[in-house]
Amino acid sequence: MRASRLFVSTMREVPAEAEIISHKLMLRAGMIHKEAAGIYTYLPLAWRSMKKIMQIIREEMDAAGGQELFMSTAHPAEIWQQSGRWQVYGAELWRLQDRHGRDFCLAPTHEEMITLNVKNIARSYRQLPQLLYQIQTKFRDERRPRFGLMRGREFIMKDLYSFDRDEAGLDASYQAMYQAYSNIFHRCGLRFRPVEADSGAIGGKGSHEFMALAESGEAEILYCTSCDYAASSEIAATPPQGTGSGEELKEVEDVYTPDCITVEDVANFLGVTPDRVVKTMCYQADDRLVLVLIRGDRQINEIKLKNILDCFELQFAPDEAIRAAGLVPGYLGPVGVKEIKIIADSEVPLMVNHECGGGRESHHFLNINPGRDYQIDLVDDIRLVRGGEPCPHCGKALAMARGIEVGQVFKLHTKYSKVLGARYADENGQEKDMVMGCYGIGVGRTMAAVIEQNHDDGGIIWPMAVAPYQVIVIPVNDRDPELMTLAEKLYQELLRQKIEAVLDDRPERPGVKFNDADLLGYPFRVTIGKKAKEEQLLELKERATGEVRFLPFTETVEFLKQVTGNK
Repeated sequence: MRASRLFVSTMREVPAEAEIISHKLMLRAGMIHKEAAGIYTYLPLAWRSMKKIMQIIREEMDAAGGQELFMSTAHPAEIWQQSGRWQVYGAELWRLQDRHGRDFCLAPTHEEMITLNVKNIARSYRQLPQLLYQIQTKFRDERRPRFGLMRGREFIMKDLYSFDRDEAGLDASYQAMYQAYSNIFHRCGLRFRPVEADSGAIGGKGSHEFMALAESGEAEILYCTSCDYAASSEIAATPPQGTGSGEELKEVEDVYTPDCITVEDVANFLGVTPDRVVKTMCYQADDRLVLVLIRGDRQINEIKLKNILDCFELQFAPDEAIRAAGLVPGYLGPVGVKEIKIIADSEVPLMVNHECGGGRESHHFLNINPGRDYQIDLVDDIRLVRGGEPCPHCGKALAMARGIEVGQVFKLHTKYSKVLGARYADENGQEKDMVMGCYGIGVGRTMAAVIEQNHDDGGIIWPMAVAPYQVIVIPVNDRDPELMTLAEKLYQELLRQKIEAVLDDRPERPGVKFNDADLLGYPFRVTIGKKAKEEQLLELKERATGEVRFLPFTETVEFLKQVTGNK
């Protein structure tokens, strides 16, 4: 490709709308164009990288036994209603009607449709296992689309679905995909970490997210520095810690606490530390109220809480709903509560002589003890774990990092096959539910994550495997026939050797060409300049390291054949 023909327009200034480096650089490098919030056109340079990522994915999926297909994006509402997800997805599900008034959605994922397809074809144990995948556009009507390709409303995803006879088969398929994902992200040049994760609206039990490590990542991960434990903050666990252990139970005191609403206010007024206070929160889970108890120095993990409550919607109860239930906002506590379910974090029963809201304006209780002074309906781990807390496996300190979720694998078990009737006949003719898994990769997210991890002040630093082009050839003077002839000769030879090269034939100053080459991130730059005329040496610069070599023409070609894999 000649630079004069490239469909690209670079920018020197950072676009005001861009928040993270990948978004800034893709806009500056003319890789994407915003059509609406969360909706982008992939311009030629981006699409070349996307195709390379997709090819890596296809190779690894096929090597693991996958078969590619392509399903419709428009799904009839009935199949989502049958699975129960028409409600679960809520406002993120992009709904529409056809001219006859029939309800459809634009698919965010394809569990229902693939299950029905397999149901109609695979009837016998002899046809299992199956690993079926596609690479296709998905839609999610995000409340806050942002960060460019990281959180869009329209995006490209690879989704594979496994169908097995039993749990042992699912384990084998899951492990095969886990390894394939590791291969994919290694080949894309990413630094990543698989972590235990929540299954979310996909459902099932058992999931890992593949996190590309980056400070700009939206997700937090906790990992052990001594063992292999790693989990997203959504599900990370740590052993519960008690407070007041060994103390004699004390008499309850009702204390007047004016203007003390927050845990900090209460702790300061009573002269105690926040870990001696029980924080009581009132949530509305779908159409019911629940009281949630947690140690005062902890935070509630709403993902864990929502999973425990098995509800569609979870939000803080409005004050009017709290008052209607006979409770007092700001002074909530569990003592005397009978009509509302009480859920406590696993640390609360280990607290001796704790403080809590008194259930009436400007009052708190001292020396409250679970079991004696109030009853808990359900105890579970509902707290948000932070860095520095003990690992649940070995007890060493957990470290925290940020990451970009580029892929996730799920064990669905029989969640969809049971309700949609995907069954097979075993060796004895007995009907059994197929056991399923699903496995997704965000293709655009992967490309953005590569940029987040590989850039400098000059621009993108592409790993060779996913670079739009591998080499740029720059003659420093487009009006010098000798330099242009040599540049053209090198360019043609690189193409003949199947090396993806660009010849910058634009009538621009060398500085402009060099800056654009750095911004666009070509892994190697060959400069045809003064040394080429005087010493027959070409200047070869590696983008990632900045290392410069001066080589004769033939050695330059041979070197580039080696580093690009075109030996």
